[in-house]
Order: sequence, then C-alpha cells, then structure tokens
Amino acid sequence: MMGDPEHLQRVLTNLLNNAIKFSDPGSRVVLRVVPNKNRTKLDFSVSDNGPGIPKEEQSLIFNKYYQARGVRDHMDGVGLGLNISKNIVEFHKGTIWVKSTVGHGSTFGFTLPTSNKQ
Repeated sequence: MMGDPEHLQRVLTNLLNNAIKFSDPGSRVVLRVVPNKNRTKLDFSVSDNGPGIPKEEQSLIFNKYYQARGVRDHMDGVGLGLNISKNIVEFHKGTIWVKSTVGHGSTFGFTLPTSNKQ
C-alpha cells in the first residue's frame, strides 16, 4: 500500500483517541486491519462500546466543526478531527465510514486501495 505514513497515522490516532474518549474506563477498544478477498483494498476499523451515535447524526459527523448533540456540552474539542481524517483518507483515494447504534457503541473505519506494484 502506498501512502503518507504520518497522515495515515494521524487518522488512526484520531479514531483510537475518539474511541477511548467515548468509552468507559476498562471497556474494550478494538483495532482491526483486514485486506479484502482479492487484496485490492485494506480495511481499517476501530470499535468501541461507547454511547453510540444517533442515526440522524451519522451523516453529519465528518463535517467541519460538527459535534454530536450529546458531545457539545460535555467533551473538549472543536469538531475537526473526523473532518481532517476524512480529507486525508479521500486524498489517498479511500473512503471513511461509521457504523453505530445508540447504547451499543460505534465502529469507525476507512478503506484504502492497495498498490498493484509488488
């Protein structure tokens, strides 16, 4: 896979930090890196057992300065981390996504193409 290691590390660090920030102490955060079947893409994901994100807000959380309703008054931050991560992933010709259920946690991930060069 080809990419800027510092920028991609920033994406992973942001997703991990968010998962830890929104999880209870002692709960589990899982990082996975898995190639697709024909190894043309690599999927990265970070899962937590946090409060989850309401369905109606999931399409907004990657917007610049957006913070979910339940976060605005209780957590530090300005709502840039996920937007910056999205821009980095898209620059690398990838996609970023979230799967979340309120009360059951979230999985944030991104998919990047692999290089055809060996």
